[in-house]
This record gives sequence, structure tokens and C-alpha cells, in this order.
Amino acid sequence: KPMKIESFFDKNTFTLTYIVYDEKTKDAVIIDPVLDYDPASSKVSTTSLDLLEAFIKKNHLRLHYILETHAHADHLSGAQFVKAVFPEAKVAIGEDLKKVQTTFKHVFNFKEFNENGVQFDKLLEDNFVLKAGDLNIKTLFTPGHTPACVSFLVNDDVVFTGDVLFMHDYGTGRCDFPGGSSAQMFDSVKNRLYTLDDNVKVYVGHDYSPGGRDVAYESTIGKQKELNPQLNAKTTKEEFVNSRDGRDKTLTAPKLLLQSLQVNIDAGHLPKEEDNGVPYLKMPIKIVK
Repeated sequence: KPMKIESFFDKNTFTLTYIVYDEKTKDAVIIDPVLDYDPASSKVSTTSLDLLEAFIKKNHLRLHYILETHAHADHLSGAQFVKAVFPEAKVAIGEDLKKVQTTFKHVFNFKEFNENGVQFDKLLEDNFVLKAGDLNIKTLFTPGHTPACVSFLVNDDVVFTGDVLFMHDYGTGRCDFPGGSSAQMFDSVKNRLYTLDDNVKVYVGHDYSPGGRDVAYESTIGKQKELNPQLNAKTTKEEFVNSRDGRDKTLTAPKLLLQSLQVNIDAGHLPKEEDNGVPYLKMPIKIVK
């Protein structure tokens, strides 16, 4: 088949970015690009994005879309930096992102922020099929990790699951962010992803190399149903909700949670520069008594 997938792994945030392209027609999309950010110095750099740009140019690809599976809490989106290089590419995300914008507008007390998704070029509805030349990309709403998570089913034989489903030896994403729900995640996996054909390839959004194994990111629906230790074909909803919620109570917040979300609900735009030419992130301080 002419469809090819190139993967890029960011070891700082354990994130997989994908370029999906048609070898014949050169049509391409990027899924979940990472902007490098060092929290200690608050410096951003485009090291990871430069690899994407080089690959696209070397292979003479025509980039149609920059797709986000959700508003990530562990890295800043590189969408706008990619768009600056490939201005014809549109940034797209699931339309339920508006719910996440509403939540975090209040977290950051952003007075002027529009919570209607207007920052993105395209908001995707459930089951909508996006055409990127010869690529057909179906949006599947798979909430749970966040209320706005989507999975992308490309040409009916490959699905990109973002933070919903990880490798079949690892499990699923966490469900303890605002608006997250382990019950919803169970339904998303069981009633949406696991109803796909067993041969559909699964590409995950992160990999944490359990047991020290090499980075892995490609599975199948069949393998997930058989082997996923947290949510397989035999797992009941009650079992999953109890184990997922129990595990989530032991997890600390992602280290870039607050930096990431204020950029990512704004489609990857950095804050506007102030009169000294410098943009500033805004950080709420919680005083624990």
C-alpha cells in the first residue's frame, strides 16, 4: 500500500509524533508535533520540529493538516511553528476541545480568551472524514483521558490513539485531569476502538518503555484486546474504573501541565509578546494551608 508512516520519538516527554503520507501522491499530515521546552530556563526550541520539516522537504511531501489528538498536558504543541514553515497546512482538533478551553480559561483566569475553538483552523466532529488528498482520516471521539480526546482512523486500516490506548504491554492513559473519566475511557476503548477490525494497526501517542524495553509504538486492535494489562476484551467496566482510578491517585501532575495547557488550548500559539518583546506564561499559585 502506498500509505507510509514515519515516527519521531521525543525522549524528554516520551511523545510519538507521526507523519502519515501517501508515497505516490505525496499527500501528508502530521499528528501531535512537539515544541521543545525547557522548564528550568523557559526556553523553547525547534529541534524536534526541524526533523519533521527536513523529512517533509526531503520527500517532497504536501502537508495538508497538523492534527492534534487532544490538548496535551505534557508538552507544548509545535503546530504553529510547523504552520509558519508550511502555511497551507491547517491545524485541526476534535470539537469537544471547547470543553477543555472553558475549564482552563478559568484555571488561568484568561479574561479575553475565546472558548469556541476559533484558534484552530478546523474543529472535527465525531465520525467526520477529513480528506487530505488520497488520505481519508476519520475522527473517532474517544474521551476519557480528557473530554476532547479523539483517535484518527486513516484509510480504515491504521488508528492513532493519542493518550487513550498505549502499547499492549502497558495500558491506557490516565483519567484524573479536569473532565477526565475512567468510565468514559472504558466506553471509548471497548465500544469504539475494540469494535474496529482486529487487523487495524494501532499507533500510540506515548511510550514509557516498561521494564526497560526499547521504545515501541505499533500494535494492533487484536493484540490490545488480548494482551492490554489494564483494559482487554475480558476487562469489566467496574474492574477498569476501580484499577484506573486507584492508579491515578498515586500519580503526580505532569511536569509541564500548566505550561502546556495554556499554549495548547490556544492551538499552539505562544502568549502574545509584551511591550519588551517577550511572551510570558501565566502560572497560578496554589497556597496549601
